[in-house]
Amino acid sequence: MSEARDRSLSFGEEAAAYERGRPSYPPEAIDWLLPSGARDVLDLGAGTGKLTIRLVERGLNVIAVDPIPEMLEVLRGSLPDTPALLGTAEEIPLPDSSVDSVLVAQAWHWFDPERAVKEVARVLRPGGRLGLVWNVRDERLGWVRDLGRIIGHEDDPYGRRQVALPSPFTDQERSQIEWTSYLTPQALVDLVASRSYCITSPTEVRTRTLDRVRELLNTHPALANTSGLALPYVTVGIRATLAT
Repeated sequence: MSEARDRSLSFGEEAAAYERGRPSYPPEAIDWLLPSGARDVLDLGAGTGKLTIRLVERGLNVIAVDPIPEMLEVLRGSLPDTPALLGTAEEIPLPDSSVDSVLVAQAWHWFDPERAVKEVARVLRPGGRLGLVWNVRDERLGWVRDLGRIIGHEDDPYGRRQVALPSPFTDQERSQIEWTSYLTPQALVDLVASRSYCITSPTEVRTRTLDRVRELLNTHPALANTSGLALPYVTVGIRATLAT
């Protein structure tokens, strides 16, 4: 198994921390990703359901697919009536032309893009839309920049997500939305604990990293003695339409 593949499947070890610490997605980003009139939507690489729950709240018919059983177990606990299937972007467990939209949150970079594009095109109806979305920490704020020094800065945070989706997808567009997630100090620790590099690090490295995050929380003037944090994000979206 490749290192990237190994890291992509590591999240199950910290599924609960992932659910507690990871942010959701701003409504306007979801509005932009979804095509008008969409009813049947696949959340591909759904994880614990951070995006799934927002789609279900809109009254859409949502199917969640993820390769990690532990992540789907958390998702099913929150959304017991939503189909949650074990599968990958390279082998989607759905029939041909079965959904209006495929959304991928925080996961496209883990896929084999050539195989994933073919599979997404297969399950989409003609004229359907593929939407990709990532939350990226906005490190312009001082303490967030300090956090990046501990856990790693967002390397080329916007550029690397300028995916070029090939034929049969057309009309590719990109958006960028700034927003703020509000979380507790413990949720910030959980966010770091749920990152793939932290999960797969040796125990002593992982422990040291989390201890440094706790030290930042206890000593930074903007964070010490507060029960709530404001973590700014830039949400990057990419959308494209399946040619008819």
